[in-house]
Amino acid sequence: MKIAFFNTKSYDKEYFKNVNKGTGIELTFFDGTLNCETTELTKGHQGVCVFVNDKLDTDVIKSIAENGIQLIALRCAGFNNVDLEAAQKHNIKVVRVPAYSPSAVAEHALALILTLNRKTHKAYNRVRESNFSLERLTGFNLKGKTVGVIGTGKIGAEFCTNMLGLGCKVIAQDPYPNNELKDKGVKYLKIPQLLKQSDIISLHCPLTPDSKHLINKETIKQMKPGVMLINTSRGALINTKDAIKGLKKGQIGYLGIDVYEQEEGLFFHDLSENIIQDEDIMRLMSFPNVLITSHQAFFTREALEQIATTTVQNIQDFKEGKPLENEIVSKH
Repeated sequence: MKIAFFNTKSYDKEYFKNVNKGTGIELTFFDGTLNCETTELTKGHQGVCVFVNDKLDTDVIKSIAENGIQLIALRCAGFNNVDLEAAQKHNIKVVRVPAYSPSAVAEHALALILTLNRKTHKAYNRVRESNFSLERLTGFNLKGKTVGVIGTGKIGAEFCTNMLGLGCKVIAQDPYPNNELKDKGVKYLKIPQLLKQSDIISLHCPLTPDSKHLINKETIKQMKPGVMLINTSRGALINTKDAIKGLKKGQIGYLGIDVYEQEEGLFFHDLSENIIQDEDIMRLMSFPNVLITSHQAFFTREALEQIATTTVQNIQDFKEGKPLENEIVSKH
């Protein structure tokens, strides 16, 4: 079975080649993303392996179906970039990696919090220039602070546990409360109450039509002045322009994001010699209290190995006609 592998980076090749040995699956690696302009590359393949910034809308799916594609294998948990109805219509199966390393993302969220709070990134640069001053590096104790967690799936639950371990009071919102977290002391509240009470808010929910722009001018108004907002989930959970206004007014005191609403074409690329045309991200980067990482929360050895292992197993199961444990189907 031949799989067209899009959005390839060096680490993808390393981990997938290692896991794929002896499977009989042939991977063809392409650097570019899968979109309307690159569907021709899928000819001669039976499946595609894609990542978060590949666009599989109705037109792309129609085109790859005509090229003989029968399987879309996502090497990530999110699937909002795939038109599931179109895939179902064209009899294309869609599989994903539902969980690879919850610890990786949860720990990165904590890294953003600690860095923003204690300003270690600024201290590092100062010391390298022989500036040993402590001026403007004041932080705050995390112990005793109220942390609001929106979404307590595997990653959110791990994050809750981490924050409890630091002595924080943890409150949460999720349509399906986790009883184990309740037993640990996590209190579930409605969104308005969570926003009002939290010193730190961390987003760990999927991107759906209901959750898009969950953080907007109205919800930002409900937050504590000077709140710390963290997003390691999906960029479009935050309305970027509203967040910028919140930062300018001081309502948002700290912003740490590993995902960005318009990250396609930016993240995963070296653009150091380019003029960035995205004015919103350039504005965000100008704030001293904003920390941006480029979708690296998942990026640990353990997670990469699990992503490759699960993805190859998904493809192998399809190849052998076995039930697809990680299949995603349209609800319509």
